[in-house]
Amino acid sequence: MPPSNRLFDDLARLMTDAAGAAQGVRREAETVVKAQAERLVRDLDIASREELDVLRDLVTNLRAQNDALTARVAALEAKSGTAAAGAAGLSEAI
Repeated sequence: MPPSNRLFDDLARLMTDAAGAAQGVRREAETVVKAQAERLVRDLDIASREELDVLRDLVTNLRAQNDALTARVAALEAKSGTAAAGAAGLSEAI
């Protein structure tokens, strides 16, 4: 019986080594795929999350300023009575 135990021990050791090698190959493949994906994203020049946040804040501020200026222009036109004249002039320019 000792030869069969030795055979099973060798077979078990071989399977353990094969499983370890397979895990090593898997880790190496993951590393290569991750590096390629990062390189692709860098090459595409995609905006980062921080850049998008800054842009969102900028657009929000500009929208608020635009609304305030629109209200101010409307108030000035109403005060001076040029709302109708301004609209007529605008239609003539088109």
